[in-house]
Amino acid sequence: MALEEIDRPNPSANEVLIKVFAASVNPVDAKMREGKYPVVTEKNLPYVLGRDVSGQIAAAADNVSTFLIGDDVFAFLSPEHGGYEEFVLARVDEVAAKPKSLDQVGAAAVPLAGITAWQGLFDHGGLRQGQRVLIHGGAGGVGHFAIQFAKAKGAWVATTVSTSDKEFVSDLGADQMIDYKSEKFKDLVEPVNLVFDLIGGETQHRSFSVVKSGGALISTLQEPDKARAADQNIRVGRYTAQPNGAQLQKFADLIDDGKVKVVVADTFELHEVAEAQAALKDQNLRGKVVLKIAG
Repeated sequence: MALEEIDRPNPSANEVLIKVFAASVNPVDAKMREGKYPVVTEKNLPYVLGRDVSGQIAAAADNVSTFLIGDDVFAFLSPEHGGYEEFVLARVDEVAAKPKSLDQVGAAAVPLAGITAWQGLFDHGGLRQGQRVLIHGGAGGVGHFAIQFAKAKGAWVATTVSTSDKEFVSDLGADQMIDYKSEKFKDLVEPVNLVFDLIGGETQHRSFSVVKSGGALISTLQEPDKARAADQNIRVGRYTAQPNGAQLQKFADLIDDGKVKVVVADTFELHEVAEAQAALKDQNLRGKVVLKIAG
């Protein structure tokens, strides 16, 4: 990775230009850098990383009336544009008004992780009020939102975390906390309607044992075993989160209503981006890592 000067872009139809104050750092950024994310290939290089930002509207296409110059916004960007820069283009349907109760750093921590959690739980997982969900990796960027969204929906929540994170996720609203190092969730958790898998591997394989017939196992990482799912009458799937400004607006309302809190684990300056990506490898990281770009 290197810092370079590039031309300031101009918005086309249905686009806005955002002056970026802060940008979130996510595991997918490292995958792109390492050539392990098929959407970005060698022919796309040089490529600007970063999928979510907060900032202000700096310019808008003539056909955009939803936002005005100077509006505070946050956005989950499509892969065509990267957020690790001072000005970034975004489709108007990727953008929402920034939560009033958050500063720019806090707002930048929300979009990708929040949408990943929301779409996994509700769009793919079908979680409803009164149901039970097991969330693997509840203290991380996606996990800490997933716990709070599930509780806001009226679900019962169990989660696997390290011992040091039990109090943290309890404060977020989790009903049952399992130490993934010293305890076996399959022996402790009563059957659930949904397993939301943010860990993969053996954790995912063992999760089949705690899903009710007719329930679901949804993963952000790998496709669960479909044959085993059919035998157990379980719906399974792996998904990639998609930008959705309308969902971001729901998050803003939940945050401003005090129903969801945002946890920022650490912040870095733009020139410290390598250190920021390295920080994501800390398995005990609570919440999100954010780059401060301007402001």
